Amino acid sequence: MSKSQVNKVVLAYSGGLDTSAIIPWLKENYDCEVVAFAADVGQGDEELEGLEQKALRSGASECHIVDLKEGFVADYIYPTVMTGAVYEGQYLLGTSMARPIIAKAQVEVALKVGADALCHGCTGKGNDQVRFEGAFAALAPQLKVIAPWREWDMHSREDLLAYLAERNVPTSASATKIYSRDANAWHISHEGGELENPWCEPTKQVWTMTVDPEDAPNQAERVQLSFDQGRLVAVNNDKLSPYQALTKLNQLGAAHGVGRLDIVENRLVGMKSRGCYETPGGTILMAAYKALEHLVLDKSALKFREQLGLEFSHLVYDGRWFTPLKDSILAGAQAFAAQITGDVVVKLYKGQATVVQRRSPNSLYSEDFATFGADDVYDQSHAEGFIRLYSLASRIKALKDKGQA
Repeated sequence: MSKSQVNKVVLAYSGGLDTSAIIPWLKENYDCEVVAFAADVGQGDEELEGLEQKALRSGASECHIVDLKEGFVADYIYPTVMTGAVYEGQYLLGTSMARPIIAKAQVEVALKVGADALCHGCTGKGNDQVRFEGAFAALAPQLKVIAPWREWDMHSREDLLAYLAERNVPTSASATKIYSRDANAWHISHEGGELENPWCEPTKQVWTMTVDPEDAPNQAERVQLSFDQGRLVAVNNDKLSPYQALTKLNQLGAAHGVGRLDIVENRLVGMKSRGCYETPGGTILMAAYKALEHLVLDKSALKFREQLGLEFSHLVYDGRWFTPLKDSILAGAQAFAAQITGDVVVKLYKGQATVVQRRSPNSLYSEDFATFGADDVYDQSHAEGFIRLYSLASRIKALKDKGQA
């Protein structure tokens, strides 16, 4: 499809500098109608305030703001938690999990308004271009995809500001922006500024969601999470929707400085990047869920679930949500999650979320067997035969090496 064949484009619009410039650029270079689309994934009301008017002033014909908060938590976050997915052992996948539901909603808007193209503001250096376009390919391969950062000749914030000024398009952005941030119901990420040097410790101005652990209360706080078949259903015995429960955990965790992370990660496109993440509620939720898993799943089941989590972390990070592989991994994880019912108490203190209590009707823990005191259920002499059989291969090899077998 050539530029002349594009009549209507749906743009993933945030109201920031990049997407504000993309609207007039699309109209000039593709001579098309631009429909702005914005997803509410829990980034905060302040991020969405005045967004429709801003899009229209920039030249969009209309603006669709779609509320995805509950669906994001219930259908993307909770399933990912069930797999135990943590990218490269640390990153809780906040940005990665949000992209597929945003892309899906963007496609739905495009089909609704009769658009023939989709557009995003992702740069050619990042992961998000792959995540969005991978979802587009799976959901609407007939729609053209436009990625301005791979086409236009602008390279900096100054270029974009000058472009908008020439066209009298209003913007509140300035050339002095320090950090690139992305927020949703699960987390907020921070990149840029001093973070581009991995030897620089993040300054206090980097963090925006959580209290500095050094300034957190000196009194610990305990929070009880209740699960039913792998899904969080109550916080401190209050039954809440998925989004409400996560919001409550965010508030509790943030007040104690829980969930800060400073990492260097491997991007899908080949380069390393340094980012700081704040995931207070997610850190609490993951700790509680894993505590129940350890109570309920046997050794081989937990090992296999861990393997699923490792694979799923890369799947989500690499933008492969809408694939048969995702469906297969989730099916396995949900089979285990059917047993994850119970309560967990997490202690919040000075940046730490520590599990201190756990119980489940499906628990495999038996005090009768585990006790260091006297018991009537375990004959310790049986262990000798088990160990001899368990180590038989090693015994045979050692004897053979010594010429005795």
